[in-house]
Amino acid sequence: MADRRDAPRSGPRPALRRVALVMVALVAVGCGGGAEQARVPTLTWYVFDEPSGAYDRAAQACTEQAAGRYRIEMAALPSSADQQREQLVRRLAARDPDIDLMGMDVIWTGEFAEAGWLLPWEGEAAAAATDGVPGPIVASATYEDRLWVAPYTTNTQLLWYRTDRVPEPPQTWEEMVRLAEGLGPDGTIQVQGGRYEGLTVWFNSLLASAGGSVITGEGDDAEVALGQPAVRALEVMRNVATSQAADPTLSNTMEDEARLAFETGGSSFMINYPFVYPSAEENAPEVFANMGWARWPAVVAGEPSRPPLGGINLGVGAFSRHPELAFEAATCIRSAPHQIIAAVDGGLAPTISSLFDTPEVQAAFPFADLLQESLQDAAPRPVSPAYNDISLAVQRTLHPPDSIQPEADLAELEDRVNQALESRGLL
Repeated sequence: MADRRDAPRSGPRPALRRVALVMVALVAVGCGGGAEQARVPTLTWYVFDEPSGAYDRAAQACTEQAAGRYRIEMAALPSSADQQREQLVRRLAARDPDIDLMGMDVIWTGEFAEAGWLLPWEGEAAAAATDGVPGPIVASATYEDRLWVAPYTTNTQLLWYRTDRVPEPPQTWEEMVRLAEGLGPDGTIQVQGGRYEGLTVWFNSLLASAGGSVITGEGDDAEVALGQPAVRALEVMRNVATSQAADPTLSNTMEDEARLAFETGGSSFMINYPFVYPSAEENAPEVFANMGWARWPAVVAGEPSRPPLGGINLGVGAFSRHPELAFEAATCIRSAPHQIIAAVDGGLAPTISSLFDTPEVQAAFPFADLLQESLQDAAPRPVSPAYNDISLAVQRTLHPPDSIQPEADLAELEDRVNQALESRGLL
């Protein structure tokens, strides 16, 4: 619209005046609608770009359920957990109020809580968020006796093996190496030995399966544990990596490389997450037809293994403009119907135990009972503000796995973990 100072003193002609009034009215109506929409609080959910769309559908459904009280807007994070953390840390360190909800890796809880970047779950909301959730998953969401995030989806590893080559799956790592070596060239074992988080996952579950832990205590009371159980875990890693059944590329192998290698048919054993099952069905039907599953191998014969624990928890940003609505939205997102959708469409296991018995989850995971059993005994990684440095200490000390010297590396690892705890710094 033209500035009034540009109009002739006599004013516009009557017809033009009527047109101008209509235009002003239309603009006013449009602005009113926009203002009305703007009054609906927008909650921004930062989470990795889940490819099936299950997370998006949960956000849309919860927005509709809110009936105009709030709307959830997705903000996609990278697929790499390290890059996800980096982006969130930068924003939270700057006290970004636009971070209302976060899809958080289970290993971030202690760091984000200690830094003051999360609001704790309390009272009825905390009770509802942990109702029917296995203890190890709750432990991944807890720091210094407070619940900081709500469990949403979870994950663990299984032992995948060729049923046409191995009648019965091995119960221990030692037995698996022996069976694999007896199969010759086709007996290769696929496991994550690259210098990345997967190496820490492998070591941590071996250590827990041997009866140990990386640290004890939390916060200022945290101390290095490790000890002789760590020696047993390191012996297993070295024995696998130096066996005739080790893949020549083990020191560079991550989850996807292990999957691809198993799908070629040249491997008989693989430690990996359940995403490999539908992948083999689509990409390698002959391998899929002979693909069995079993519990993560034990370190000590007769003692149950402690499989890895992964997953996504939901955190509420400490600087959110709408914290009460954010807790409400997070409760909706992690509700049973949306966990089932994430399981069926995204292959992401639920955190509510009873959902493993539903027909939908049983159909999505033929191994659902084993998953549930494994999660009950899973080994969370250390919940510590220094976790990132602890993980790097493990990776730098134990890579490559075929060069591990158990006693000497234990001493070095204890020193590096102790340095990580004392620094209390963020890398």
